[in-house]
Amino acid sequence: MHIEFEFSVFLQKNKPMPSDCITYQNSGQFTKLMIDYLDEKSALKPFYNHFPKIENFKYQIEEKSLNFNTVDNSKRQNLVAELKKQYSNSNASEATLNNIKLLEDNSTFTITTGHQLNLFTGPLYFLYKIVSTINLCKQLKSEYPNNNFVPVYWMATEDHDFEEINFFKLKDKTFRWNKESNGPVGRLTTEGLEKVFKVFANEIGSSINAEALKTLFENAYINNSNLADATRFLANELFKNEGLVIIDGDSKALKRHFISQAKKELLEQTSFQKVSKTNEMLKDYFVQVNPREINLFYIEDKLRERIVFENGIYKINNTALEFSESEILNELENHPEKFSPNVILRPLYQEIILPNLCYIGGGGELAYWLELKSNFDANNITFPMLLLRNSILLATEKQNKKADKLNLSWSDLFSTQSELTTKKTKEFSAFTIDFSAQKEHLKKQFENLYTIANATDKSFLGAVKAQESKQIKGLENLEKRLLKAEKKNHNDQLERILSIQNELFPNQKLQERYVNFSEFYLEFGNSLIEVLLKELKPLSQEFKIITLK
Repeated sequence: MHIEFEFSVFLQKNKPMPSDCITYQNSGQFTKLMIDYLDEKSALKPFYNHFPKIENFKYQIEEKSLNFNTVDNSKRQNLVAELKKQYSNSNASEATLNNIKLLEDNSTFTITTGHQLNLFTGPLYFLYKIVSTINLCKQLKSEYPNNNFVPVYWMATEDHDFEEINFFKLKDKTFRWNKESNGPVGRLTTEGLEKVFKVFANEIGSSINAEALKTLFENAYINNSNLADATRFLANELFKNEGLVIIDGDSKALKRHFISQAKKELLEQTSFQKVSKTNEMLKDYFVQVNPREINLFYIEDKLRERIVFENGIYKINNTALEFSESEILNELENHPEKFSPNVILRPLYQEIILPNLCYIGGGGELAYWLELKSNFDANNITFPMLLLRNSILLATEKQNKKADKLNLSWSDLFSTQSELTTKKTKEFSAFTIDFSAQKEHLKKQFENLYTIANATDKSFLGAVKAQESKQIKGLENLEKRLLKAEKKNHNDQLERILSIQNELFPNQKLQERYVNFSEFYLEFGNSLIEVLLKELKPLSQEFKIITLK
């Protein structure tokens, strides 16, 4: 398993390969819906626009141009003005400012990813989503030189699931921000994060890379007053040289472009009708989200509650606020910033205000995007291409050598612990732990008895079947006991195997969904980001293993 960080090939089941790696389909980490989408199964084609292949972007560009560009360019000008406002207190790089200016041009398009405001980025895949977005823009510029492509990170500032974002993990330690939260998380003050910083700073030591992490955390979370500004600063510091543009949708100016769709939602409940019908068509898969009758929240600094329609009145759930139809439409017109789209409508809002071609997300995200195309069609908004973000396993040279010494392939390491220990025990054993031959021999012995039984009483036939089942079951039990005994005999080797697997898959979970980037930054510094930018190929559809030096 001598894999350098530039290595990447597919592993096909039951086919010998010169080296090891994992396809998304064979990684065991994706749902049937995602696998069928990646395989471009015909049953799913009604639920997306163009599949993310480099040649298909030509058609997406044409469609988005017709749908988004206006004669007076007002949409783009308003977008640029709002972005400049949001960056007014940030140290934006020249590359980012140039990309913002490019958005005024009708030949410029965005590639977008979105993510929650996880404390200190949360798990590693935050980085992978953004790098996938940046690298796709570079690839598109090479293929379509007459256009410009801007990488965008959409901050999920209007979410309210604080318990999902208020922590990060480093070397099995959890650093948690304890704070009461009721409204949109982006508006939360950063009060209390100085305590998290103190614990984190004490934990990571005083190396050069540790001091860089401390500075990054302190400048982001101690020197900014709210979580949205802190997250913008953090993402900007990590990726500003790549021209990343960070956008906060919690904006009155931007939501003015969403008023007509929000009005349609309040009066006609279009999204409920369209998405419900789509979900019925997708019933053979796990449905990621279900629509509500009205898919809007009413938000203030410390309030985020659903809008419900009861007996001709629009009510704000769990409050005393009520509106008649004319009153809520007047509220929408005067205060669009108070109307927040939920997971069903947020993608529509995003695509209305951005000249976007493609959304990059994880499997769960793309699963709910696939529910939404009919609602986009009903609102005459171009549905973006959907690209599964890069997935990565980071390993050190030391871990690589350990796996080599234990004769482990990456396919082995992606197995469940039960599968892995069973496979390795059978390899270690001096004899075959498989009683298939004995079972087959037993079945042949019973063939003559069945011939006799069929010529006599039915009760005898039943007795023969019962005896055969009993003896087959006995062989299976012996097989299990032999496997258990052999596992005990080879316990030391199996423990070493599980030890390296647990290092790479902490808590038996994907590393990218568990570990914070700081764990690798402490050892590798900025080279971590550099390697990701060099090696990630967004359109490749592979679970990449990178060995860090």
